[in-house]
Amino acid sequence: MFDFAVSLAGLIVLCPLLIATAIVIRLESAGPSFFFQERVGLHGRRFRLIKLRTMRAAGPGEHRQITVGSDPRITCVGHVLRRTKLDELPQLLNVLKGEMSLVGPRPEVPRYVALYTPEQQAVMLSVRPGLTDFAAIEFCNEGEILARSADPEKAYVHEIMPKKYRLYERYVAEASMLLDLKLIARTIITIVRRRVTQ
Repeated sequence: MFDFAVSLAGLIVLCPLLIATAIVIRLESAGPSFFFQERVGLHGRRFRLIKLRTMRAAGPGEHRQITVGSDPRITCVGHVLRRTKLDELPQLLNVLKGEMSLVGPRPEVPRYVALYTPEQQAVMLSVRPGLTDFAAIEFCNEGEILARSADPEKAYVHEIMPKKYRLYERYVAEASMLLDLKLIARTIITIVRRRVTQ
């Protein structure tokens, strides 16, 4: 009920901002304003996650599923949206539909979920994926971290994914309404601090 009420209210309040941003995205570069990608959710069910598009259309050989900070595909508007996390706001629709929660492990693409052990998958897919959680806060600058690596893909799989899983495991073990409220507050504070310091 909390997820439904907050996501519905958020979509209503933010509708003018989303429409204006969608128009700006279309004006800056060719392509749709929204980006859809298959992710894995509760009990392994797949769904289409929605974001505001932050990158130009991919060219030959550019279909990577991780993005580093200086990725040339990111548009000018896209850089602003990524810094402020505004590109994530359309996921309130995923929350409204019951595919996601406001708080929970961030949903991964099938390719990366397959790299977790069955036991790990059982834990991380035992709750609905969310807009934020411990890992989303800890790795809010993930793109910048990967940009410092000679092999971003390898760094993500072997360094970041194991750390994320431990944080997913912690959330599942400690999940409560109070914890969700604390994580939402911490997320907002983290985004504001990053915006002020950049």
